[in-house]
Amino acid sequence: MNKTIRHTSVFVLLLVLALLGRATWVQAYRAEALADDQKNRRKTIAQYAQPLGNIVVAGSPVTGSKRTEGTDLEYRRTYTDGELYAAVTGYSSQAYGATQLEGIYADVLDGTDDRLKNPLDAVTRKQRKPGTVLTTIDPAVQKAAYRALGNKKGAAVAVDPVSGRILALASTPSYDPSRISGTNDGAAWQELTGDEDKPLVNRALRQPLPPGSTFKLVVAAAALEDGLYRSVDTATESPDPYTLPHTRTVLRNENASAPCENATIRTALRYSCNNVFGKMAADLGQDKVRAMAEKFGFNDAGLDVPVRAYASVYPSAMDPAQTALSGIGQFDVTATPLQMAMVSAAIANDGLLAAPHMVSEVVDSDGDALTSYEDGDTRRIVSSATAGQLRSAMVTVVEEGTGTNAAVAGAEVGGKTGTAQHGENNSKTPYAWFTSYAKDPSTGKQVAVAVMIEDSGAARSEVSGNGLAAPVAQKMMAAALK
Repeated sequence: MNKTIRHTSVFVLLLVLALLGRATWVQAYRAEALADDQKNRRKTIAQYAQPLGNIVVAGSPVTGSKRTEGTDLEYRRTYTDGELYAAVTGYSSQAYGATQLEGIYADVLDGTDDRLKNPLDAVTRKQRKPGTVLTTIDPAVQKAAYRALGNKKGAAVAVDPVSGRILALASTPSYDPSRISGTNDGAAWQELTGDEDKPLVNRALRQPLPPGSTFKLVVAAAALEDGLYRSVDTATESPDPYTLPHTRTVLRNENASAPCENATIRTALRYSCNNVFGKMAADLGQDKVRAMAEKFGFNDAGLDVPVRAYASVYPSAMDPAQTALSGIGQFDVTATPLQMAMVSAAIANDGLLAAPHMVSEVVDSDGDALTSYEDGDTRRIVSSATAGQLRSAMVTVVEEGTGTNAAVAGAEVGGKTGTAQHGENNSKTPYAWFTSYAKDPSTGKQVAVAVMIEDSGAARSEVSGNGLAAPVAQKMMAAALK
């Protein structure tokens, strides 16, 4: 054979082998990565090629799908009572992706999760029927929360203290996810993302704010567990007014006539005495207060319910004055409504904190479980004795103190109000908080709640935990105990 022809033949053979090798590598090793690439249009087409699986509340779907026209994406997501459940479902958009439960369980809901396929489907890449997400939400409690929040900017969470099931998760202002589920919803998207009230933000899980006096429950728990005070009825050593350590700054009380000097923990919670809890935090020291806060869930950057909640923060590297301010839920202390509901839930559940979760089960099209979330996965936060004392003091707050608007007829209700400073030198409208629990002795039902009102439009003088947040909590607790 001619030498030139022979060299050319070898070269061509090498090229063929290279092409075969490349094709084999792409098909065998890169196929999954290419299929999952967000720029792969076929992935989006496959995702919306059939009706999506549903997110279910109390046996009824709150999501759906409808056929589209004029696009290669055959179905788009729809929502029943979209604004009511937006903080739970999130959105599934053909243009803007998915959030919340829609995002976490996207593969289950669009039928691409490998657990939905039998061995033959894995080979043929056939798309099976989608799965379903079953939530723990109680529609009556959810509606009570959403309606009571009304046009206020805020959030509310209700939890079953024993099981950890999240019964309600509301954030206002809300939005209808159906408005942005398609490919031509740019105007609605710009409206929502440009709204200064940030309706797309889930305030219940993802907007930690200063918790104000609701944090005094954590400080009281630390003091009782440490033995700083024997009981909630032991007099504290608390001058009124109290001067912050190593400063000339005086920490005063909202009610100047309240009996806060050397008050017991019960009285201090009843009147929300800043001097008592500021000094208590300073006496305990930041390490002991932080240890108790972290037991309740503060500083946990991995709290999944299963949606990831932003961490509530108890700060470090504080001086004694800053530690005192942290004792009244100020300085750099922040909390989400979920976190403060967890505090009340642990106190209500005899000192045990059940892991909060808003999904009970994820199932395939036949109803077989893919993932189950156990109720009552608990850890001890405080002793039974400490929890009992704190419940007793919280009941006093509702029956005789600053939380009277939370009372539910026929039920044991305990709570704590909070009004947190906002802005430099408290120049902006304060945040109103309320956290509580309720138990029905006749049925055994119980619930823990936290409500945060970021802005109600009310005058500064009208902003209080009892005036704004407690009525929302009351309606939620009443609904949960029915």
